[in-house]
Amino acid sequence: MTYRHIREGIFRARPNRFLAHVEMAEGLCVCHVKNTGRCRELLTEGAKVYLEESENLGRKTKYDLVAVEKGPLLINMDSQAPNKAAAEFFPNLFPGLRLLRPETKFGNSRFDFYIESETERWFGR
Repeated sequence: MTYRHIREGIFRARPNRFLAHVEMAEGLCVCHVKNTGRCRELLTEGAKVYLEESENLGRKTKYDLVAVEKGPLLINMDSQAPNKAAAEFFPNLFPGLRLLRPETKFGNSRFDFYIESETERWFGR
């Protein structure tokens, strides 16, 4: 999994769970936050953050907040990243992978993945 067009900024505020105000070289900008959790211990005033510039010109925000520095650590804030990374790894885990379907419903449940290989079927959460 790779992020492209990464920019650095300084976190200033989070007016709601979807948006953040980030100070960048060109001034204050509004960014989409890819994690709707509270994240108060991470998104603190003055924290160094990393933004991915979107190629979609029709979006309301130009950037997604994808990571934040916490002391010596770089923490990924993208709540979709674990599933994207897992999907890239599954062909190594399931030889003969025939079908990889994300966000699959089964009865009244929803699974992150449905996988079929030559020898087995697997629902993963």
